Amino acid sequence: MKEIILDTETTGLLIKDGHRIVEIGCIELENLIPTKNKFHCYLNPERKVSEKALEVHGYTDEFLSDKKKFSEIADEFLSFIKDKKLIIHNAEFDLSHLNNELEILGRKKLNNEIRDTLTLARDKFPGSPSSLDALCKRYRIDNSKRAKHTALIDCDLLTKVYINLIDQKEPTLDFQKQDEKSMDIQKSNISYFKKVIKPTNQEVLSHNEFLKKNFKKNFFN
Repeated sequence: MKEIILDTETTGLLIKDGHRIVEIGCIELENLIPTKNKFHCYLNPERKVSEKALEVHGYTDEFLSDKKKFSEIADEFLSFIKDKKLIIHNAEFDLSHLNNELEILGRKKLNNEIRDTLTLARDKFPGSPSSLDALCKRYRIDNSKRAKHTALIDCDLLTKVYINLIDQKEPTLDFQKQDEKSMDIQKSNISYFKKVIKPTNQEVLSHNEFLKKNFKKNFFN
């Protein structure tokens, strides 16, 4: 089964204030293993980046001025995510901005199946922090490269968080660096911590009595 880890960066929070997308990042998963297929682009939002957004991702108006517009990458983007489940952290935000960009072009809204990792985290750990950074900390995932929010780095981190979230056990995953060209499942180092339950003193005594009664030779006398 193929899924797409997706993240966007924008000029600001609210569509009603005219904010637009400045970056899209996607990583394809097949049976929970990242493939070689990625989609990434910076976009000219045709408006200024807000000060608060600039603090988050660091993309200046000057940097974005010569980038493609959403209209120029829309077909390629839609082809990449076609018919695949989208895995997004706080999906409402990203989907609202993506659908706004499509609406501007007079195109239909996305109808992909969506899995929101923010909802998954809140269901699994009610009352606990559910930000991407908080989940990285919970699962001991190195997020030291996340000095700024960038779509591909966030997608890479979300991939690791997602695999942990949907697993019933508590795994630690040692992923290869995102710039390696191949992701061989045999190279993925996945280990599970198993809880060790020690028997009570009464259980030990009962076990010894059982051995005495059922074995001709024993070493308990």
